[in-house]
Amino acid sequence: MKEFIKMCEECNPGEVEFLQAVAEVAESVKPVLDKHPEYRTAKVLERMVEPERTILFRIPWVNDRGEVQINRGYRIEMNSAIGPYKGGFRFHPSVNLSILKFLGFEQVYKNALTTLPMGGGKGGSNFDPKGKSDNEVMRFCHSFMSEIFRHLGPNTDVPAGDIGVGAREIGYLFGMYKKLRNEFTGVLTGKGLEWGGSLIRPEATGYGTIYFASEMLATKDEALEGKTCLISGSGNVAQYAAEKVLELGGKVLTLSDSSGYIYDESGISREKLDYVMYLKNVERGRIKEYAEKYPEAVYTAIDPALGYNPLWNHKADCAFPCATQNEINAKDAANLVANGVNVVSEGANMPTVPEGVNIFLENKILYAPGKASNAGGVSVSGLEMTQNSLRLSWTREEVDDYLKRIMKSIHSACIGAADEYGTPGNYVNGANIAGFVKVAKAMMAQGIV
Repeated sequence: MKEFIKMCEECNPGEVEFLQAVAEVAESVKPVLDKHPEYRTAKVLERMVEPERTILFRIPWVNDRGEVQINRGYRIEMNSAIGPYKGGFRFHPSVNLSILKFLGFEQVYKNALTTLPMGGGKGGSNFDPKGKSDNEVMRFCHSFMSEIFRHLGPNTDVPAGDIGVGAREIGYLFGMYKKLRNEFTGVLTGKGLEWGGSLIRPEATGYGTIYFASEMLATKDEALEGKTCLISGSGNVAQYAAEKVLELGGKVLTLSDSSGYIYDESGISREKLDYVMYLKNVERGRIKEYAEKYPEAVYTAIDPALGYNPLWNHKADCAFPCATQNEINAKDAANLVANGVNVVSEGANMPTVPEGVNIFLENKILYAPGKASNAGGVSVSGLEMTQNSLRLSWTREEVDDYLKRIMKSIHSACIGAADEYGTPGNYVNGANIAGFVKVAKAMMAQGIV
């Protein structure tokens, strides 16, 4: 395994996030490779870490002042062994090859866990939609799609939204795809309800994260009712994670954005959450405005020089990191444990650094990695694809019921795989192994392709 990791480092120099994701999976699946030497012979893991296709392109567009702008676009088509590539577009200044390869790699296992026939991919651009007018975003999206459309299709590659890509961006992207292809197909998920979208899709990742936490708590004969919860982020995932916590009788204490966080000891009520949704989704404001409207809340700016995030240094029962990768470092993880948190369910992709994960596991925390606990979003994207294929729309109750069943199935798969390979209760190993085995079997069946 050391030789494998060294090979990955040499082939992917400087791609820190990608190498971090690969190392975690490689460590988890070593017992599977020992039990199945045919996987080693066929170099299954070596093939999994190499994208089937990496697409890199320029995106020229014109801003409202008539100035030409240039951004870089990407699509990582990671693995299609069990279905068409599936994974979101991310528009954010931090986007680079390493981040998208890590996200695509994680997506392969996440999608395998959903029980739906979807491969893994990821894409996006270093374009920042924040502060841009609707017309600027439209011009950028149209330029982006005018290049990537040739690589997409309902049976080839089906993107969705991610950070910086919401309903507005999906609409502009789909409009240009439809024009270029001269067809109306379900090639993007996260569409508006009026034109092929699915109910529960905006809520799905947040809801799924909480459903998974509920399944973990049930193994200890506990429930979310009465539990105090720390949530990071204030986008779709965080908003709907908070909504589901409230629905299940829990209390939400925090929300955040890139500049800071609010702590509301009295709890973020339904009324307050509605304000956050309006603030972030309509006004596109900052979370500090919450504290201006509700003076009982305390806003704290986050200082990177501090070395830890004070959001994770409050007494609580549960933590739901729903912002971005590596937002919980070792100090944050230690603070969470010291403050009595015993459930951590990740709504973001890989939000905890490896040292933090080890702290959670050593302290027997109920810890769910993102590839398991945030799979609700892509699960409902898969259900949207199914509805598009059938030319049907399911009710909110039907989609939510499917989502609950899928998250329950993912939990069972993680528990079963962890037990089979000698690490009972370890959701990290369970998720990695269950996803890996499914993809590996498909790759073996299809030969060396």
